[in-house]
Amino acid sequence: MHSLTVQLGARSYPILIGSGLIDSTELLTQHLPQRDVLLVSNTVVAPLYAARLQQALPNQRIVEAVLPDGERHKTLESAARLFDVLIANRMGRDALVLALGGGVVGDLAGFVAACYQRGVALAQIPTTLLAQVDSSVGGKTAVNHPGGKNLIGAFHQPEVVIADTALLNTLPDRELTAGLAEVIKYGLIRDAGFFDWIEQHIEALRARDPAALAHAIYRSCEIKAEIVARDEREQGERALLNLGHTFGHAIETATGYREWLHGEAVGAGMLIAADLSERLGQLPATAVQRVRSLLRRAGLPIEPPRLGAECVLARMGLDKKVQAGRVRLVLLTALGRACVSADYPDSVLQQTLAAHFG
Repeated sequence: MHSLTVQLGARSYPILIGSGLIDSTELLTQHLPQRDVLLVSNTVVAPLYAARLQQALPNQRIVEAVLPDGERHKTLESAARLFDVLIANRMGRDALVLALGGGVVGDLAGFVAACYQRGVALAQIPTTLLAQVDSSVGGKTAVNHPGGKNLIGAFHQPEVVIADTALLNTLPDRELTAGLAEVIKYGLIRDAGFFDWIEQHIEALRARDPAALAHAIYRSCEIKAEIVARDEREQGERALLNLGHTFGHAIETATGYREWLHGEAVGAGMLIAADLSERLGQLPATAVQRVRSLLRRAGLPIEPPRLGAECVLARMGLDKKVQAGRVRLVLLTALGRACVSADYPDSVLQQTLAAHFG
């Protein structure tokens, strides 16, 4: 097992990475000591792992809440269902909300934990690659609104993140590929050497090589933990973690969360951001080609749906990075180096959107 810490003073917490962690009663009881536990999962993950997790926590009172699978269910209505379960089971402020699932489950469970009785403990056991490298770490919780993704939420850090790499064995290939987009993102925004490593090991990652996956997860979490420790509430550099997300969220919301997985949309969004960076004279064409090639080799779609530039621009206007009516974009200045900027000609953005979205 490997571990690292998100350094947030009194609210610091460990990220534990290894195989078979959900079967370790000693490990789980050490990090999940609460008597009352609301176990939040979905209809795909719960049949696979909920019983094993409960067997490893024999002394807790565990109430299971199983939600439908899919981003379109990350809503206030689903949150209300979880509040009802907490109240019906008379769980107090000393209860734990335990998220067992991918990013949707983690975001939703975290939002409920942040709100219930003004905040109860949260723990994350992510079951997808995307959740293990990104969404389970950092304390961002939210639900979606018809007007946009993650518009209703709160910052609420977990007590622990337990990334059991063995859980990826049952992950569909498409979901694994979607998670690779977030891994690539970390190389693009912070570590050119890591980007090089991903280029060299992308086939091993797609083949689920245990050593390659463990390294990718650890380095991704390490980069995110460093950034979150310096900017917990996204007042500055944490916004870099949103590379590709402004475009990607527009794709997701415009298609009703039914056609594109989050990681797929982010992958296409990162290529659009790289293209825009080149059009602005910030990034050489050779770097854009390397991004395009790696995304293609990872199995990610690189052509977004033909939604129309105006439709996408309207969706982007509801992005959380909008300030004073101006969309701030995460752009690249080199492989391994990114910036947040609202200083770009609208005409160049329009040209870029038209090129990709029609």
